[in-house]
Amino acid sequence: MSILVIGSVAFDAIETPFGKTDKIIGGAAAYISLSSSYFSNNINLVAVVGGDFPKDYIQKIQSVGVNTVGLQIKEDQKSFFWSGKYNYDLNSRETLVTELNVLGDFDPIIPDSYQNCEYLMLGNLAPAVQLSVLERLNHRPKLVVLDTMNFWMDIALDDLKKILAKVDVLTINDEEARQLSGEYQLKKAAQKIMAMGPSFLIIKKGEHGALLFHENRTFFAPALLLDQVFDPTGAGDTFAGGFIGYIAKTGKTDFDTLKTALVYGSTMASFCVEKFGTENLFGLTQEQIQERFNEFKIMVEY
Repeated sequence: MSILVIGSVAFDAIETPFGKTDKIIGGAAAYISLSSSYFSNNINLVAVVGGDFPKDYIQKIQSVGVNTVGLQIKEDQKSFFWSGKYNYDLNSRETLVTELNVLGDFDPIIPDSYQNCEYLMLGNLAPAVQLSVLERLNHRPKLVVLDTMNFWMDIALDDLKKILAKVDVLTINDEEARQLSGEYQLKKAAQKIMAMGPSFLIIKKGEHGALLFHENRTFFAPALLLDQVFDPTGAGDTFAGGFIGYIAKTGKTDFDTLKTALVYGSTMASFCVEKFGTENLFGLTQEQIQERFNEFKIMVEY
């Protein structure tokens, strides 16, 4: 089952109370692709990088089954760069540097070999760019998942509402859900947001887990308590990759399948935060993933 992933591949520089990095590999599409590769061997990436992006990293993500035909390389430009600093609770962060560079005029080109994708993951980008992807596909995928953030709600709300009307699943955090809906209570917020278009809504609550809404049904998955958390950057994107990866593996899009996918997404995110950047998304085994998934099951059984 093929997955089309649209988003950023970038450089990050991160500081937390537990350490700091120079430039490391980041970007929504990088996290999503690596995470979903544990569930599907047909991941098709569309993104853009500059000539400064290391070729050996491209080879590294190719080695786990990610197709990079759709990765544009603009040799005379620089890759997107973000730098941020986290506080001790790791739920809040300060953006120190944002350099759009090649992402500023990103025009996603969909290769012919990607046209028959069955699942589409629209990573966090300008809503107009996300919408252009849907318009360039020859047929609508079986399931379309969208990630966005409050920045686009501030500056591109009309465009965001246009793409919301065309997707099946929206994934945002609780603060963003309240902003988008104008409702403080998350149940009311979910109903308002689903009325905008998505059949399913995922509201992420960081260390407090995630909620899945569909019609009048709700499911909650807790977050796993970990011995160490070094870096929450990319956790939401890693979650999205595990989520859509599991759905593609099963070929089903019913509520019960999405419930399980939510837990697999949380499972993958728990690995991501244990090291900086994408480092911990290489070399995992299926046994490790299943063992941690089982830890989630034990937490919610009674």
